[in-house]
Amino acid sequence: MEMQKEYPMTQEGFDKLEVELEHLKTVRRPEVVEKIKVARSFGDLSENSEYDAAKDEQGFVEQEITKIEMMLRHAVIIEDDGSKSEVQIGRTVTFAEVPGNEEESYKIVGSAEADPFEGKISNESPIAKALLGKKVGDEVNVPLPNGNEMRVKIVEIS
Repeated sequence: MEMQKEYPMTQEGFDKLEVELEHLKTVRRPEVVEKIKVARSFGDLSENSEYDAAKDEQGFVEQEITKIEMMLRHAVIIEDDGSKSEVQIGRTVTFAEVPGNEEESYKIVGSAEADPFEGKISNESPIAKALLGKKVGDEVNVPLPNGNEMRVKIVEIS
């Protein structure tokens, strides 16, 4: 039997997924059921684009519910041990490209809660993989999509 993937995440990420799941079940699912009911009332289902669209939307909502339920079931909450001595999931790391001094900061989170636009990167991303376990002052090479590497120095862990 195949091992089930674990989903490391912060408590904040877990709570956010629970809220999203509740919204999908109590708001989105009933909305879609109502859309299907209305579309059915238009008659002939064979040429009913509203019905087809509502059924597609229902499939998407149900797929999201299933995905989130699985992620929550296999979630591994990353406990904050209070240590800021090394980069770990749940920590925000500030680094600067070497040479240079322009700093960037990202919070390293599990893939389930990653959102680069919010400054949260997945622990599975190349940059996070390169930074995990390192300490302030360490310089690491981060693989880039084009095959090159970028050298960064860890400035702060919070």
